[in-house]
Amino acid sequence: MNTSSPESESVAPRLSREEAEERFAELQKKLVPQWRLIRTLAQKEPQTIVVVPSMSMEMSSKGLVLQAYEERFLFLLLLLRKVRARVIYVTSLPILPSTVEYYLGLLPGVIPSHAKERVFFVSAMDATGKPLSQKLLERPALLARIRALIPNPDVAHLVPYNTTELERELAVRLGIPMYGADPKHFPFGTKSGGRRIFREAGVPVPDGEEDVRTRADVAAALARLRARKPGLQQAIVKLDDAVSGEGNARVELSGLPEPGDPAELEALDERLGTMKLEDQGSTIDAYFAKLAERNGAVEERIQGTRFESPSVQMRLTPLGELELLSTHDQLLGGPSGQSYLGCTFPADPGYAVTITNEARKIGERLGKEGVIGRFAVDFVTVKTGDEPWRAYAIEINLRKGGTTHPYLTLEFLTDGDYDADTGVFTAPSGRRKFYVATDHLESPAYRALTHERLFDRTIREDLHFNQARQTGVVFHMLSGLTEQGRLGLTAVGDSPGEARALYDRVGVALDDEARDALRHG
Repeated sequence: MNTSSPESESVAPRLSREEAEERFAELQKKLVPQWRLIRTLAQKEPQTIVVVPSMSMEMSSKGLVLQAYEERFLFLLLLLRKVRARVIYVTSLPILPSTVEYYLGLLPGVIPSHAKERVFFVSAMDATGKPLSQKLLERPALLARIRALIPNPDVAHLVPYNTTELERELAVRLGIPMYGADPKHFPFGTKSGGRRIFREAGVPVPDGEEDVRTRADVAAALARLRARKPGLQQAIVKLDDAVSGEGNARVELSGLPEPGDPAELEALDERLGTMKLEDQGSTIDAYFAKLAERNGAVEERIQGTRFESPSVQMRLTPLGELELLSTHDQLLGGPSGQSYLGCTFPADPGYAVTITNEARKIGERLGKEGVIGRFAVDFVTVKTGDEPWRAYAIEINLRKGGTTHPYLTLEFLTDGDYDADTGVFTAPSGRRKFYVATDHLESPAYRALTHERLFDRTIREDLHFNQARQTGVVFHMLSGLTEQGRLGLTAVGDSPGEARALYDRVGVALDDEARDALRHG
């Protein structure tokens, strides 16, 4: 079922902050009795999951590119394994039927036609770069249609991508609780707020300072940082609320006057004029304008002979329990190697347990604040020679992120479990599972491919996810294929080597198929 909105609808008056907070707090109490339904795939009782993958945050991607990101969470259709669950999936633009059929075909133990009767797609028919939640709040009639699709609000909940005041008001308008952090906890997910939490929890954090707003603030913070660490070669400036590394800028510190020299601040200011922005579509002036508006942090760039960027995924339940879910090594790229491109699962055993133990302290600290929902902590780990790995916490993501969808895809498809004490994921068959995932398998040539050609080639190359072996490839962000020549995938194997081999084979197969499509059509 595909529901779209009229071109013009009257906008309902926004709730006051006080009213929204009060009504939201009451709704959130419903998550406690619902938790039994939410937490397991084995439930056979009625429930409704409303998925609104709105990205209410600073990103360089807009419009049609955001549609691909909104579709990144279509793995949640695998919740239809719960035989009486209904899923309402909301996007800015309609989803192609071939994409829906692909995901329903992955469902283990469920007849696709039965699942299809329990999923409802709602489109705002709005390709602008505004957050999806805002688009819905601007369309009261569309909200009414969504409410009409919810048989019983007492066994329904909202699943957002991130949680801001927009998502809070959306939950209130729909009359259902939201499985995610209360927007009042937003400061904990900023770069500055995260650094404070790390120190309070006793977790190592790179040396630096929070709450810088101006170019002069940054220069002064760098001068103080150099005074503490005279040999420091590089530092990072970070916008507080940016994602995927897009708000980061690298500053070179070598060759400057000695710390404390009268010429130091002027030299630092000159370096800030040439710092390397991760967002190549921005400028130095635009960057500092954003910093003045949104705050930021400055910190040393941790370096060593070996450098990795792992993360730990956790959740705090409505019952106040902390659960350690997974670890990943992030695959980074971009101008200065700080942009998220993908991940491998699980994290390197050399430090997986170490970062899990540090993350547990952070999760317990957030639990004391009443945070609920999924979240992740990003680390950097370094070592030189034979010394042990050193881990530093660098960011809290109070939202779903790039590691959420591949891990839940694996969990939903295999019924396996991750053991935080050993860093191992095991399926019921006893086999350990590993994967390589990305949002950035891309080439201009891929725009020549259709979904049909993609699926046909995947099957012919024996790459499609095989339910019997529980290995193979699952695609996501399929709407980006013909528009941007880009898609995402999760390659699942019984060993790290098998997962990497599957991942590499997909690129080879698609390159070959694209060449054939361009030659012969």
